[in-house]
Amino acid sequence: MTGTGAGAADAMDRAGATARADAAGAVDRADVAGAAGRGVRRLPRVRGFAPWPPQGSPKEEGKALRAGVPRSAHRTLRLDPARPDAVSAVAESNAGRLPELTPLRVGRMAATPFAFLRGSAGLMAYDLARTPVTGIGTQICGDAHAANFGLYGDARGGLVIDLNDFDETAHGPWEWDLKRLAVSLVLAGREAGADEDTCRAAARDAAGAYRRTMRLLAKLPALDAWNAVADEELVSHTDAHDLLGTLRRVAEKARANTSGRFAAKSTEAVPGGGRRFVPAPPVLRRIPDAEAAAVAAALEPYVDTLGEDRRPLLARYAVHDVAFRVVGTGSVGTRSYVVLLLDHRGEPLVLQVKEARPAALVPHLATAGFPVPAVPHEGRRVVLGQKRMQVVSDTLLGWTTVEGRPYQVRQFRNRKGSVDPAALAADQIDDYARMTGALLARAHSHGADPRLIAGYCGKNEELDEAMAAFAVAYADRTEEDHADLVAAIKAGRIEAEPGV
Repeated sequence: MTGTGAGAADAMDRAGATARADAAGAVDRADVAGAAGRGVRRLPRVRGFAPWPPQGSPKEEGKALRAGVPRSAHRTLRLDPARPDAVSAVAESNAGRLPELTPLRVGRMAATPFAFLRGSAGLMAYDLARTPVTGIGTQICGDAHAANFGLYGDARGGLVIDLNDFDETAHGPWEWDLKRLAVSLVLAGREAGADEDTCRAAARDAAGAYRRTMRLLAKLPALDAWNAVADEELVSHTDAHDLLGTLRRVAEKARANTSGRFAAKSTEAVPGGGRRFVPAPPVLRRIPDAEAAAVAAALEPYVDTLGEDRRPLLARYAVHDVAFRVVGTGSVGTRSYVVLLLDHRGEPLVLQVKEARPAALVPHLATAGFPVPAVPHEGRRVVLGQKRMQVVSDTLLGWTTVEGRPYQVRQFRNRKGSVDPAALAADQIDDYARMTGALLARAHSHGADPRLIAGYCGKNEELDEAMAAFAVAYADRTEEDHADLVAAIKAGRIEAEPGV
């Protein structure tokens, strides 16, 4: 009896559910029929896509943010009384680096105020966290100074110009990148001997190019804006014609800057076939067999981070040698290796396996009202951030772990070339500023809706002037920090070696 009663109840429930479903279906069919009669198909909201009909206007939302953070507010620089001094900041940033290399890092930072800025991303992030922000977040470089733009090769042998250093990348305020770029242009201009009006104009022009490029991207079809590639058209868009000759010379050098050329200079044949690295201290040195074996073994999980279409390519190369190679100003003291691969004809491909440390700006995001991200692997953070910001990225970009430490892996000397902003003529620094400002806007548009940022930035030059004022003020502060570091070195409070 009990079982029969339960079965009857179940049948009644099923019947009721069917009736309710039929009724709901009838309503839905009526809605769809009505919508079809109006020429509109009613479809469910699909996660990961924009809503239809549109909800609000990103441009107007951006404009509305000016009420809380006027564009003129970005000229503000109020240093926290508890701000770390320059020497303490440098010492703190040396923590976890190879102790024998930190004096070299300090020596490189002490060379000029611009060099100091390049090595002090964490100190500037501390200061930026106490400046006004709109709250618009995007994938930022985190270290967008003027020397972190350059040329590199694409998969078809062409050259692209873009941001090319992402050690500090994270999701954060777009203003931080633009301010760091503007400050670096003032310092680079001063180092090059440009007058103050020229340096200030460079900072203003970078912000202006950023603003105008963001407006241009906001007006383009989404796919066109996303795939906008930096080439000669960008130079024309930013009116950087005086820079064309310099870019051509850099491009010529970049085309010759390959794994093959590096291997020809830095390796030697060994008995029995193959090649090995030739030490060139202090930049390139041999390492113990166990250390080399650990790096080589870490290439196996690295391959798993690549797309499956790339794996057959690497399968045609054999690993021949591993060496330690010192890297540039901000990264000196981190663990970085070059790995020599040779194909069946003995043609080389060199990979760089570079330690990925936590982003220097992450501890300061919360102060600016941004969430602190969970980072499962620092190498993965760098690689995914780079792929998000660039239109074209290294096809062999990946990550791995060596003896418990996270690393990024990429091609070494992939036809890379760069402009030294501190060596530009006075009539070129503003051209370079406009070009880099446009590149930064394009990179930011991959992580935030360009209509939102363009709506805030607007049509007039209010933001440009504010960014220029901030840049000059912070460049002055950086020169004081640099002077403090130099004085500390002379007094023996911190050890430094001449830059190499």
